[in-house]
Amino acid sequence: MENYMERVGLSVSHQLTLHTGRVCHITVTTPKITPKLNGDECCSSVFIISLICGSFVSKVEELDRLNIIHVTGTKGKGSTCAFTEQILRSHGFRTGFFSSPHLVDIRERIRINGQPVDKELFYKHFSQVYRCLDETKDNYDGLMPRYFSFFTLLAFRVFLEEKVDLAIIEVGIGGHYDSTNVIRRPWVCGVSSLGIDHIAILGDTVEKIAWHKGGIFKPGVPAFTVKQPGDAMAVLEERAKEKQCPLWVCPDLEDYQTDGGPLRLSLQGKHQHPNASLALQLSHTWLQRRHRSFPTSPVEDTGVLQVSFLKPSPIMVKGLAETVWAGRTHILKHGEVTYFLDGAHTMRSMQACANWFKEISAQHETNASGPVARVLLFNTVGERDSKAMLRLLLVNLWNVNHTVENMKTRCLENERNWKLCNNVEDRNGMQLTANNLTLLVPDRKANTLVFPCALSALQWISQGRDSVLTDGANSALKGKPSVKAKAPLLHDAAEIHVLITGSLRLVGGALKNLDPASYK
Repeated sequence: MENYMERVGLSVSHQLTLHTGRVCHITVTTPKITPKLNGDECCSSVFIISLICGSFVSKVEELDRLNIIHVTGTKGKGSTCAFTEQILRSHGFRTGFFSSPHLVDIRERIRINGQPVDKELFYKHFSQVYRCLDETKDNYDGLMPRYFSFFTLLAFRVFLEEKVDLAIIEVGIGGHYDSTNVIRRPWVCGVSSLGIDHIAILGDTVEKIAWHKGGIFKPGVPAFTVKQPGDAMAVLEERAKEKQCPLWVCPDLEDYQTDGGPLRLSLQGKHQHPNASLALQLSHTWLQRRHRSFPTSPVEDTGVLQVSFLKPSPIMVKGLAETVWAGRTHILKHGEVTYFLDGAHTMRSMQACANWFKEISAQHETNASGPVARVLLFNTVGERDSKAMLRLLLVNLWNVNHTVENMKTRCLENERNWKLCNNVEDRNGMQLTANNLTLLVPDRKANTLVFPCALSALQWISQGRDSVLTDGANSALKGKPSVKAKAPLLHDAAEIHVLITGSLRLVGGALKNLDPASYK
């Protein structure tokens, strides 16, 4: 298992740039998990079907026993799955949940009843699946599945062997060509909010992306989506007609009526409302199918339809209020230092994250005994436009510390760009300027420091006020000597609010250090 994990790229290399002062900027490099896929390499569904039928099940139709809920989308598909899983588990069903990426431990991708599979069970199934694939690879020109495809197979194996009542399967990238799309007869499908992401694979317009997402629709299988941009909705409607499946648009969360007043969500932020609404429809439809009460739709009932009235049951209401989904609008308070973590990594999700942090930080500030210093720990990966995200954060978050990109080779370039963007003098006292550079926000001032890892940055930000970061194995500050000096803005603040966002990998790395008890 260890050799395979090494071969698929589970190595770690960190480098971090920190810009401090009245405004701070931090950037981290994170591990490269898999080689970049091109369009042809994403067309793996047929290959995965062959692997399934040649390994641990005789027919791909055996996956139908998992009573699957299949969910795709650009933003919020993981949260939608988490809400759905909690609701159905609250009804007493044994749930399986396959998601990606993981934050800290690879086992997070495969959950039974809301918990990552235990180490012994994971190793048992991992070894069996890997051995079977290795022994039969000559039947497939010596090919072994890629990282995500392998874990898709592993998840199916675990869920079948552990006899779950249902499996909630989150698409990896896109939908049509995704490894998870070997599913033939899901019980219900869902599409969360669409936006621009993974353009090298899915295309550079929301219409192209919607085409991929609609690829998970299956004939006669009910599908639900949240409100989408007009062009994207038109593509989803066309895909639904092509696949001959009914497609319903979920209502706003505020439209649901309950006996106890407005629905309360455990995951904060208004951007979670569409995800919760979609989860209600998915879980309700699954329950109807389970109890054989879901009305069958004739073939002509395809395209976009309006959902019928749904009054959430007390169990559904409870499920929405108790859902746990780490790394999304996640708050950890360590004494005088409060960490706000959100894995936002698209422009729309970053806007939602900025709005959430601005509101929740202000709420926390009302209870502070003095001034609050705000710091942004930021990282992006892949082809995402980090400059655009930073511009958005700068506009929305006054006195928040921020960042550019994550590649180790770019640290010095990032250092200079940060100074240029913030009108900061260089070390020789000369004002840095660029003819083609417009300042993101005038009158921002910041110094720049470089750290070797995220832990060092967190230790420096907390200024020794977070015992979790100074106890035991985390006690040694790994920054260069000048970094150990006190930063007046942070040291003198009554509280420090740290927003950690831009990448789920960054959020996972932070959680590993900030909440070690949960990730032993």
